[in-house]
Amino acid sequence: MEIRKTEDMVAEAKSHIENLSVAEVQAEIRDGTAVVVDIRDIRERILQGAIPGSMHAARGMLEFWVDPSSEYHRKAFSPENRYILYCAGGLRSALAADTMRSMGYANVAHLDAGFSGWEAAGAEIENVAETAKWVRRDS
Repeated sequence: MEIRKTEDMVAEAKSHIENLSVAEVQAEIRDGTAVVVDIRDIRERILQGAIPGSMHAARGMLEFWVDPSSEYHRKAFSPENRYILYCAGGLRSALAADTMRSMGYANVAHLDAGFSGWEAAGAEIENVAETAKWVRRDS
């Protein structure tokens, strides 16, 4: 069997989902119409900050958290809500959004430029290190 390239998987995922710009995500945040979900590793979130008001759901647990039948289900996830996912560069979030779509979440999108695009656009960044239960230790 041939190994499937992640590049092809991301391209396929992006063809199934909404790929939003920074401005489009900002508009939905202003309108209060979406739950913004940071799927990056918690260390990325603490070290780099986050989109203000976003919730964290690590990519490795997302499927379990969104599945209502899972013992790990989180009440923050309901198929009726609008979700916008983001990661660092828009690759993981495309795969995650497509996975949520395939699980029955019809109203899901992702920030195509990722957090790096958000930051490059000069958009507001929340310092989550100040309130995180995890701390950074310099060696």
